[in-house]
Amino acid sequence: THMAGQEEKPIIYTMENKPIVTCAGDQALFTSLYTSLAQQLPREPMEWRRTYGRAPKMILLEANFVQFKEELLPKEGNKALLTFPFLHIYWTDCCDTEMYKSSVKEDMMRWQNSLRTHGSSDWVIIVVETNDTKKKNKTNILPRSSIVDKIRSDFCNKQSDRCVVLSDPLKDSSRSQESWNSLLLKLRTLLLMSFTKNLGRFEDEMRTLREKRTQPGWSFCEYFMVQEELAFVFEMLQQFEDALVQYDELDALFTQYVLNFGAGDTANWLGSFCAPVRNWSGLLLRRPIDMEKRDSIQRGEASLLDLRSYLFSRQCTLLIFLQRPWEVTQRALELLHNCVQELRLLEVQVLEGALDCWVFLSCLEVLHRIEGCCDPAQLAANCSHTVGLWAAAHTGTVHHGVPEPSGLDFTLHFNSLQSPYKKLKEALSSVEAFERHYLELSHAAMEMYQAIGRLRSARLVGKSLAEFYMRKGDPERAETFLQEALKSYVSEGWSLPVTHTRRQVAECQKLLSKTEDYLQTSALLAGDVNLTTDERKHFCQEILSFTGKSGDQSHKVTLSMGVFAQLTQLKFHPAAASVHSGAVLQVELTLRCLMPVSVRIQQLVASIHFEVDHGGTHGRSKGAQRRTHPGTVVFRQSNSSAGPPSSAGAGPSLELDEIQDRSPSDNSLNSTGVICKNTHLLMRRHDSNSPPDTPNCISPPTVGIKEGAQMLKVQDVTLEPGNNSITFTAPPGTYTLRQLCATVGEVQFILPHIYPSAQYEVYSQEPQLTVEPLSEPLLAGLPQKVKFTLLTGHYTVKKGDALQLSNTETMPILPSTSCTARISSPTSELVGESTLSIQSSEKVTSISLPPAPPYHTLEFQLEVLCIIPSGADRPANERLTNGEVRHRPRSYSHPDTPMTAIDQRMSIDCPWSIYSTLLALTFYIPFKTKHSLLSAGNRKYIQVCVQNVSDVNFALAEVKLTEKQHASLELQSLNTKTQQLLCCKHSVFCLWEVRWKDDLPSCLQCVFSANFSPLSQDISAYKPFHYQFQLERVTTLYSVKAEIFPPAGEQRCRSGVLCGLEVCITRLTEPAEGEIAEDSKTETDGPKTTKLMYEVADSSSNWAVCGKSSGMVLMPMTANATHKVQIEVMPLFAGHLPFPKIKVLKYLPHTAAVAIQPDPDSCVENDSLSLLDKTLDDQGDTASIRSRGSVHSVGSGDQQQKGVAMPRLEPFSPGQVFNHSHACQVLVLPATDDHIMEVNAT
Repeated sequence: THMAGQEEKPIIYTMENKPIVTCAGDQALFTSLYTSLAQQLPREPMEWRRTYGRAPKMILLEANFVQFKEELLPKEGNKALLTFPFLHIYWTDCCDTEMYKSSVKEDMMRWQNSLRTHGSSDWVIIVVETNDTKKKNKTNILPRSSIVDKIRSDFCNKQSDRCVVLSDPLKDSSRSQESWNSLLLKLRTLLLMSFTKNLGRFEDEMRTLREKRTQPGWSFCEYFMVQEELAFVFEMLQQFEDALVQYDELDALFTQYVLNFGAGDTANWLGSFCAPVRNWSGLLLRRPIDMEKRDSIQRGEASLLDLRSYLFSRQCTLLIFLQRPWEVTQRALELLHNCVQELRLLEVQVLEGALDCWVFLSCLEVLHRIEGCCDPAQLAANCSHTVGLWAAAHTGTVHHGVPEPSGLDFTLHFNSLQSPYKKLKEALSSVEAFERHYLELSHAAMEMYQAIGRLRSARLVGKSLAEFYMRKGDPERAETFLQEALKSYVSEGWSLPVTHTRRQVAECQKLLSKTEDYLQTSALLAGDVNLTTDERKHFCQEILSFTGKSGDQSHKVTLSMGVFAQLTQLKFHPAAASVHSGAVLQVELTLRCLMPVSVRIQQLVASIHFEVDHGGTHGRSKGAQRRTHPGTVVFRQSNSSAGPPSSAGAGPSLELDEIQDRSPSDNSLNSTGVICKNTHLLMRRHDSNSPPDTPNCISPPTVGIKEGAQMLKVQDVTLEPGNNSITFTAPPGTYTLRQLCATVGEVQFILPHIYPSAQYEVYSQEPQLTVEPLSEPLLAGLPQKVKFTLLTGHYTVKKGDALQLSNTETMPILPSTSCTARISSPTSELVGESTLSIQSSEKVTSISLPPAPPYHTLEFQLEVLCIIPSGADRPANERLTNGEVRHRPRSYSHPDTPMTAIDQRMSIDCPWSIYSTLLALTFYIPFKTKHSLLSAGNRKYIQVCVQNVSDVNFALAEVKLTEKQHASLELQSLNTKTQQLLCCKHSVFCLWEVRWKDDLPSCLQCVFSANFSPLSQDISAYKPFHYQFQLERVTTLYSVKAEIFPPAGEQRCRSGVLCGLEVCITRLTEPAEGEIAEDSKTETDGPKTTKLMYEVADSSSNWAVCGKSSGMVLMPMTANATHKVQIEVMPLFAGHLPFPKIKVLKYLPHTAAVAIQPDPDSCVENDSLSLLDKTLDDQGDTASIRSRGSVHSVGSGDQQQKGVAMPRLEPFSPGQVFNHSHACQVLVLPATDDHIMEVNAT
């Protein structure tokens, strides 16, 4: 077929077609109105309500007004819609009755008969009214309405709306415009009605025809032309979506028939499409309709490519009208793929290369068409839609190959104006031109794929380029594209493509003499299970052949271990991976050899890294090893040929360890933290060009063994295919396994990182001695067992070695007849037991140790006793065994317990060190003891309170109180029980009366003693307990008596009535020497006196003190001297009221020296006396007395601060003043008040 003939056929541009409307009657009248009618008709859109429930649409109506001819009316069986007249109009401006009857009516009847004959009912009569027609013949002129009525009665019996009046159409008036609007609305409505009716009838006929497709003789080409007529009408009405639907339905119907044919269901009309393809001119998209192909379809002579090309060109035109050019590219790709499949299904004979030419031309034609309707910016932004066509054009060229220039020339006739044909003709003209065009297409497709991020597709194009270069004998360029493709296959886990591509890479590398790369790839292929055994052996032999060469190379070829063998497991023997120096630690590696044959390794080396942080005597590492069970590290493996991204790119996980900073002096913890041990793996930069170090790598990085590293070595090992075990012996130290290297002749296989990290330790440890209590807490005063633990470390305990413990009085070591030492191994197994020999002297206790090997544990127990301090004078300082001065342990309050704590330090000399070991034990005193002095007149009593603050129940026995300085003094016990129970958190009170013969000493030195024992032990376990204290100013100096007298004439006191309070202060003893020195002297040589201050107050608010509540008394310092004071008080309540509180204090003038002697005994808790009650601060006469304490100054605070000597008050010591009325009560009667109550009665 000659392609130039396409230019000679008439072309129908459907966009210029309009619905045909015929015009009969007065042609001159119509011609004068044509322009206005044609312009105004499409201005207003109309709603077109469709049948079958289809959505209504707004359309603009246009029309092609033609003169009425009977030839235009459709004949029976004519299915052409484009030439179908949808409306018929009769124009007249007749206003003369005679003229209407003579000519117009007859003409109208002929017009109506023609329409009726052809079954057309879509018509309208337009009567035009103008002023000019009225003036022509005034005699015969009738009113316009009468002419219109006649026409309606003659022609529009039941359709009166089919006659429309147009008034003054050429004038610019409102009446004229209204008339035009009415006419246009009527025309649009009639046109839509005609469309709906005629298209509906056409669709019904078309549907009926489609339903007959199973009948013999049905032709798809005939049906195609019918449904395309409907598409043309929709396109004519600018309903492009509906037009596209018609072509899509035809596309789907034809596709289904082809698929049915492939399944064995044939149709007779498909025979024409099975004819051999003789024309492969490609798509023609620059014309709205390819009339040549349409005619061939109409004649039933079209080939499969003709039908598909024409159908797609129509779809392309409509999609561009719909502004969806990118859908064209998508449909074009589907078309190209489907056509190739349909040609195979229909078994159509195609000349070799013709189909590829058709694909190539079609791709370029679509691209050319898209470029013509889009600007460059849109093309660049949407290259993801067009890149598939570039790739398809490239693929068509690849399949086409490199033909002889004249191979297709006899059937191709190129159009010089069409660039796709030019390109194809030029490409087929010579091999060089073909290669140039092929490379242009390939690189264009690759660049577009890369620009839109479709790297897989780009690398697939690159792989075909590599095959092209290999055929051209250019392996260097081919390898680059193959490596890029291999990178995609490996990262995504495509096992078979990886194997195939690696073989191609190996071929390139061998041609390029890239020895290391070729050996690396050969090793990968030798371990690839996708290859046959013979192929694997071939590549393994390639490696072994190279290793057998004795070359003069200065360095060996380094390859990745992962391609040769995989480290699957690591075991430590013993499993703890930590032994002491002298013991044997073995490291067993399990290697899975990937080679198909056994390989002899001259040397297998594991490099180890010394861990500085764990060196020295710090003991064993806390590094967390990822082990399935102790002593075993299992290494994660991935497929040797390809694996998913999770196995290749996930990388190592965090490996954390604890780090501690301890004080070098006492080994106390200063700080702790977390450190990452594998930062060298986590923080390294992953270059996009260098893949991660896994067996999946295309070309694993070359990493050599670190120079100067310590190594574990094994010589002459043969690795069989599968798992192999290799055992190393570890040197002393703390090491981490870092790398693995296998040497085979001139080739080294290196595993650059062993991960997860495996660490072992052959350690050397200093001996350590610890002392700890067997039970908490350690109680002072009772025998307590402490545990001595000796970790021998690297030291061998020999016969005669002994521990020298310094003796102290405060914590003696109790002798024991059976003290046994246990010796256990590092795994806590009992090795032996031995009885210890303990010898004590005045200052040192020597403990002879049994012989013990290194890195064993020696344990024994001793009983110690911490003496409870009694408060006596401190002895001279002692010295420890190391010469240090022993400081007497001081008791202190512990925040976690109510018991008082005592720290006892001991010094131990050890045979393995020239330095002494200082150890400390904390004991807790189970008791708190208090004492108090009680008086009853001149009689004196001493009370001692013992409080149990521990959690143990005790029994107290032989409670005694003695006085150390005065033998004549007798302390009579008032305690009836010889043994008392002292439960935890409870107290026991003991009381003694002090008896004397001559005079009571002013100072007493007392010692309280008792024996105590836990209730769980027998009487032999009783231990002594002493408590010393001192009592000063014991003698009673003054007695105070008070009496309350009722008012005159009353027998009893009454509430609210003043009563008399008489206070009598009596001196009981002569002044002592110390007392004279303290008190002030009078200026004369008369009797010695002292000043006292009394105070009456009532803190319970039972009494109101009226008048002066305090005052000064000048008291002679002679025995039986008496002073009385009268004070008025008022009882505030009735009942038995206690007497008001009466205080007596020393008043010291400003000349007396301040003598404040604090009580040296801190255990006395009742030695402070409050001088004034709080209520006294509010009394007006004692407002100057403010301060609280043992010594009170009478005066302002400002004077005191300036250093001016002021009079002051000093309280008496407990027992110096005895108040006889301290606990007395007096009966107070209620007041006799008369109450008046008013009661009103009604």
